[in-house]
Amino acid sequence: MRKETLWEAQKRSSPGHSAWYISRFAQMREQGADLHGEARLIDAMVPRGARILDAGCGPGRVGGELAARGHDVVGVDVDPELIEAAKQDFPDLPWLVEDLSELDLPAAGITEPFDAIVCAGNVMAFLAPGTAVDVLTRLRNHLADGGRLVTGFGAGRGYDFGTFLEDAAVAGLKCQQKFSTWDLRPFEPDSDFLVAVFGRD
Repeated sequence: MRKETLWEAQKRSSPGHSAWYISRFAQMREQGADLHGEARLIDAMVPRGARILDAGCGPGRVGGELAARGHDVVGVDVDPELIEAAKQDFPDLPWLVEDLSELDLPAAGITEPFDAIVCAGNVMAFLAPGTAVDVLTRLRNHLADGGRLVTGFGAGRGYDFGTFLEDAAVAGLKCQQKFSTWDLRPFEPDSDFLVAVFGRD
């Protein structure tokens, strides 16, 4: 049986959480906030017209911007409410309801691997307990040869950075670079955010 993710648990205890999340970013966009730092980084890492998976895509903020930059984007998220918002804002892209711990896009007819996978927005901290290695393994299996996985999440969310890096190694991922921000500030021992770039080991 599939385990409930921490995001789903939060929604169960606070049913309006997804609507609040969608509204929050809509307000930030209207206020002119810079919401595309993650997309700029991924765009710089891949060739033009790259295949990119937005893993834990939410309402499509990162994937939608990458598509606007000319990339072939697929987005997946466990939350149907967030996926519906992504479909409304970016109707020409494939958005799928998927649990990352069970991710199998070839079974859904999406057979080509990805040049890059981006997992932003603290997705790694909202997984079901005990599923991180499964998730990272699934993501690794969807990478093309030479492809890279980029994750970003904050400290103090119940998933220690050191444990995360160990889990990634168990999943067959090699950490190539670590940063403390999406604009590539150095990662320090006291950094409260980790952006990690992985390749297939």
